[in-house]
Amino acid sequence: MSAIAAREGLASAGSANALELRGVSRLFGALAALSDITLSVKPGERRAVLGSNGAGKTTLFNCITGDFSPSTGIIRFFGEDVTAFPPQERIRRGLRRTYQISSLFAGLSVLDNVYLACRGVSRNRFSLLRPRRDDALIHAAEGLVDAVHLSAVKDRLVGELAYGQQRQLEIALALSGAPRFILFDEPAAGLSPTERRDLVHILTSLPGHIGYIIIEHDMDVALRVVESVTMMHNGRIFKEGRPEEIESDPEVQELYLGGAHG
Repeated sequence: MSAIAAREGLASAGSANALELRGVSRLFGALAALSDITLSVKPGERRAVLGSNGAGKTTLFNCITGDFSPSTGIIRFFGEDVTAFPPQERIRRGLRRTYQISSLFAGLSVLDNVYLACRGVSRNRFSLLRPRRDDALIHAAEGLVDAVHLSAVKDRLVGELAYGQQRQLEIALALSGAPRFILFDEPAAGLSPTERRDLVHILTSLPGHIGYIIIEHDMDVALRVVESVTMMHNGRIFKEGRPEEIESDPEVQELYLGGAHG
């Protein structure tokens, strides 16, 4: 096999996964927040990363998005080594993320927030021209507002929205610009039971080609919207499996659920 053919074969093998981590660790001084994380997620796959507080879940997200640089290891996104890429370069390649703490423009409308998100990842993001009423990005923003069930309040100021509606808006922002993969960081935190049911519907209705990882403490939400689960403990991967396997696993119940989970 020629060197060129060998490189092409490696590229093809790498592109089989949307996200791939190999031996990723993150140290804060002497503290190992992540230790030798090896993880692969296929295109379109929906996975939950679960674990108690301090398990390393958010640090894992920060390494994937480029907010933190891993101390060791490699991160590939659709076959491309992005380990040293800054967050904006990963965003341009189709990676998106929501955060535990909302970061929205409270003085702008729902639609304006989503439009700005769409504009921010477009080729014309630095243009000073005001958009026309038939601007394609406005139509895209309206579609995203509808996808997260906020059409009825699209003209309201974000600061006037209920907390659950603001979390729905964050999902719309993450969907802007045709993402290929999304990281959801505790999207159900602080939501009412009705809002959680709405969240499940939104997540399960996302286009099939968009894969995601969700960090979530609410097991009833997390296990309903994914097809695979990674359990973390003390910065390491503790166990992996399908939702029903994880839910019925005695070690998981003992360590994370305090006994049987009905």
